[in-house]
Amino acid sequence: MSGTRQEQDGQPGRGGRVRPPRGGEPAPWGQGRPPKEGQTAPDGQSGQPGQDVLYERLKAYEGRPAAVGGRGKDPVNLPMIRHWCEAMGDAHPAYRGPDAVAPPTMLQAWTMGGLSGHEDRSEAYAELLGLLDGAGYTSVVATDCEQEYLRPLRPGDEITFEAVVESVSPRKTTRLGTGHFVTTRTDVRAGGEPAGTHRFRILKYAPAARPPKPPARAGRPRPVVNRDNAGFWEGVAAHRLLIQRCTACGTLRFPWLPGCNDCGAAEWDTVEAGGDGTVYSYVVMHHPPFPAFDPPYAVGLIELAEGVRMIANVVGVPYDEVRIGMPVRLEFRRFDEGLELPVFRAVDGGDASEPGEGER
Repeated sequence: MSGTRQEQDGQPGRGGRVRPPRGGEPAPWGQGRPPKEGQTAPDGQSGQPGQDVLYERLKAYEGRPAAVGGRGKDPVNLPMIRHWCEAMGDAHPAYRGPDAVAPPTMLQAWTMGGLSGHEDRSEAYAELLGLLDGAGYTSVVATDCEQEYLRPLRPGDEITFEAVVESVSPRKTTRLGTGHFVTTRTDVRAGGEPAGTHRFRILKYAPAARPPKPPARAGRPRPVVNRDNAGFWEGVAAHRLLIQRCTACGTLRFPWLPGCNDCGAAEWDTVEAGGDGTVYSYVVMHHPPFPAFDPPYAVGLIELAEGVRMIANVVGVPYDEVRIGMPVRLEFRRFDEGLELPVFRAVDGGDASEPGEGER
């Protein structure tokens, strides 16, 4: 696993890369926001990165420590590995048993401070963020991260780390607003040996002024149909719930994907679900309200009898009576012209002709 690179979307367990927000007009510097290009702000900033006094001050923090003498709050351990794999749906055998290793993308998890935070953040990093706050860049969004793995982490490994401010970008204009990208690099060690590197990038920005949103349509949002999932929606139109099946290894998968997670094969066929399932987990939606929905309502993670899980509304029972393990049965419901969706009705849960509170 030496030298392996993984780019992530800010959640340390999933692959992929989220790019920084793209272009849009910067907000006016009035009301605490920085100037547009060509404007002169009260502090004398010209708006040009090469002449920007603030930017020169920010650049001075490059190479300075962001965290010193950091220690993981727990050694690498099997319970955290198990919880991670369950949450991510990763059943790889390398992460189980007496010779288990931690999933590589857990690298950041062992350095996180939790709700109580870390006491090892440096004064220099706090000063840098304070300088950006004082200039009006008070909002923050994580944009992406990159990881490099040097050795596997095993239960019992004690984690230490050091972090440095690797770069501060010139002033950038994005659709979110105008600000500066700040990249930190964390070097992670296990038992004193280099284990990996984690680069984390944030955007500190002043929110752009946004035009008022047009009134939302009362209809439900439409699903995004593409070549990878078109067959599923064709099945729904015919009142059939179709599950993909890998023709190489026979593994069932849902939601639909272009390839098999287990063996990597691209060939597949379908199996029609029988319709029986149970509520594996659920949430009750109260906020935010949407014009097409009438909260509170229950959204369930349904485990089908075939073994796969899918998200759908739980209907036929009041939202506060939905329970984990509740048996449900598939039905198809038309919500408006041109939109029919699979939902799951609680077995023996109310009159089929009358909608329950959980299904609005």
